[in-house]
Amino acid sequence: MKKIFISLVFLTSLASAAHSQNVRLNLYGGYVFDDKVDNSYSYSEAGYFQGKIKGGFLWGGGLEFRLHEYYGLELLYQRLDTKAPIDYYGTIQGQHANIDLGINYIMVGGARSLRPPGSKAEPYGGFMLGMAIIDAKSQELGDNSATKFAWGLRLGTNVWASDRVGIKLQMQLLSIPQGAGGGLYFGTGGVGAGVSTYSTMLQFALGGGLTFKLGGQQPHTTPTQPQ
Repeated sequence: MKKIFISLVFLTSLASAAHSQNVRLNLYGGYVFDDKVDNSYSYSEAGYFQGKIKGGFLWGGGLEFRLHEYYGLELLYQRLDTKAPIDYYGTIQGQHANIDLGINYIMVGGARSLRPPGSKAEPYGGFMLGMAIIDAKSQELGDNSATKFAWGLRLGTNVWASDRVGIKLQMQLLSIPQGAGGGLYFGTGGVGAGVSTYSTMLQFALGGGLTFKLGGQQPHTTPTQPQ
């Protein structure tokens, strides 16, 4: 049901964008590095876990509405499919779970860009806010899902190959505060114990993609010096 909702949102946005001016379609792809997770700040005999969310391929797309020559607002979707090997201690000492994770990021991001006169490069940066829909499956702990608040930072450059098509080079940091925990999708309910503390997820990604200008795009102009 969540995937159907996501698809409807983006199809509706794409249809409206086809008749809009100053809209860009962005396609993303990149590699996410490993991230350690644990609840070491709240250790107790009732339960403790530690493990790693493995790196993987992050892909997605977004519609960016250019509010100004140097400012944009983007509706963005990204997905990561990976594994998370987790070890549990305490009341279930010795329990190990190899969890299949699917993380869907749905975010709104601002972008501040700057294109020097005569340059094909357009550096940009911005902050993102939204949510992460997390699906987890494991033989040891069963299936779980959760929806959590998420935020991100990104910094990159568009290199315009033509007036309407550009290549993106980008690095970004994605975070799910209190997004990983024994009581959430690393749940231990399947073996009769529970962990109530959480560990923030921080995912660093390097990659790029493509950007396309849609609709009736205004030509790029540079400020003129006063006479």
